[in-house]
Amino acid sequence: MESSFYANPPTFPRIREKMLSYQSVCDGKQSAVFPIGRSVLGRGIYAVRLGNPRKVSLFVGGVHGQEWLTCLLLFRFLDDLMTSIAQNRPLADIQVKKALDHHGLVVIPALNPDGIAIALEGLAAAPGLQRQLLAWSGGDFSRWQANAHGVDLNHNFDAGFALCKQAERQAGIFGPGPGKYGGPAPESEPETRAICRWIRTQPVRQLYAFHSQGEEIYYRYGDHTPPRAQLIAQVLASSSGYTLATPTGTASHGGLKDWFIQAFRRPGFTIEIGRGQNPLPIEELEPIYARLIEMLLAAMIL
Repeated sequence: MESSFYANPPTFPRIREKMLSYQSVCDGKQSAVFPIGRSVLGRGIYAVRLGNPRKVSLFVGGVHGQEWLTCLLLFRFLDDLMTSIAQNRPLADIQVKKALDHHGLVVIPALNPDGIAIALEGLAAAPGLQRQLLAWSGGDFSRWQANAHGVDLNHNFDAGFALCKQAERQAGIFGPGPGKYGGPAPESEPETRAICRWIRTQPVRQLYAFHSQGEEIYYRYGDHTPPRAQLIAQVLASSSGYTLATPTGTASHGGLKDWFIQAFRRPGFTIEIGRGQNPLPIEELEPIYARLIEMLLAAMIL
């Protein structure tokens, strides 16, 4: 593990450098680094694939700008996986190299690179859009969750979108802002389109979207929740100590896991890491990771 990488929040240049470091050790067959698309401001959205490409679990972080600790969590896991593979030694008693012969994993650490950059750097992160961002935020980026269009990506998926918009109006949300505005239409945003387009062409068995905070796991979405999702969720909860829960209000529809469950009838999960106030402090990364390592491995191979 490159400990210096985890001493600071993940600015986009550092995310890109981390991906390049993975690319240098990937063989292009059992492991690969590739882009799935670009953000509003042209930042790359990168994925790392390990193991069997015909049978993959998908981990997604950095959906919300202020929740950048999820990005670091997934990089931390990737570091340990790659070390375990290179040294052919177990990780938390799991023979990773052998497990990945049968199970594949794709990790997208930062779906919303613009949002992360705006949350960390403010107006400097969004050249050309500074006037709009200033109007939407009032100059306060401490609560920024959206992309560079002021759209909350986790409300921009085609799952109960009309209900999502109704909940927004009831909450007094009528346009772009720091969070909870789902955009003018499902998949209106390049980040949302990129991940939907990629998933539609891939054998994704189950999806895990990482958010913060609350120490909760969501696995249901309407009548389309597959029966085995509850069993997987119980394993995740048992290994992490997190609570199984159901989102309410504006978080009830329009999310990535909601769309995945509805579109494919396969298990999808939202995992709310940590507890406190966003952004969670970087000092929480190692305690959270230590608590979740067994859960992450279980999610990879279930």
